[in-house]
Amino acid sequence: MDFEMVMQELEDLGKERTKKIYQSNGAHEPLFGVATGQMKPIFRKTKINQALAEQLYATGNYDAMYFAGIIADPKAMTVADFERWIDGAYFYMLSDFVVAVTLAEADIAQEVADIWIASGDELRMSAGWSCYCWLLGNRPDAEFSESKIANMLDLVKNTIHDAPERAKYAMNNFIYTVGVSYVPLHDKAIETAKAVGPVEVDVDKKKSKFLNASERIQTAVDKGQTGFKRKHVRC
Repeated sequence: MDFEMVMQELEDLGKERTKKIYQSNGAHEPLFGVATGQMKPIFRKTKINQALAEQLYATGNYDAMYFAGIIADPKAMTVADFERWIDGAYFYMLSDFVVAVTLAEADIAQEVADIWIASGDELRMSAGWSCYCWLLGNRPDAEFSESKIANMLDLVKNTIHDAPERAKYAMNNFIYTVGVSYVPLHDKAIETAKAVGPVEVDVDKKKSKFLNASERIQTAVDKGQTGFKRKHVRC
């Protein structure tokens, strides 16, 4: 399948209801409103295709950008490629669920994520922390430096309440992911979650809600999910 064929299939699959849901989360035109599960049949026709992924991502169309993440070849992407992708990620569903997910399958994942976490930019920070969540939830514990992850927990504890809004979500999820998926620091993650306490985030201009990593970790422990690893990062 070439670029035009993929775009036509995505447009045909678009639903106004799905489009409105995406827009309520921050997506803007152009987009078609394609449910992600409906993209799998297209992937079976394209397979992994980095050149096509780059064409699709460059459109600025949310659905095309999402599908680009599905067919990308992360190991073929450079730091500059990922920087270009994060530049184009204009809201969290792209930064955290397309760019961060794609990066998590690359050999340079930690290198790039570390740069983004330290950037001070909201969506880069969100993508960096989210990438570590995807990594910790998929790769063997032995692939990570225990001291590095411990220092990252301390960084979250000391900065999360003053972090940019979307970064708060990702940082809170990092505590939870360490507590559930990275066994060597399970106890430290619980201590960190308790020290952090509820994290207030804005839902919209009129109301806020509280994130609680401690409660989420305890729920996972009660369900016997400690040590959980997903088989795949991308769908």
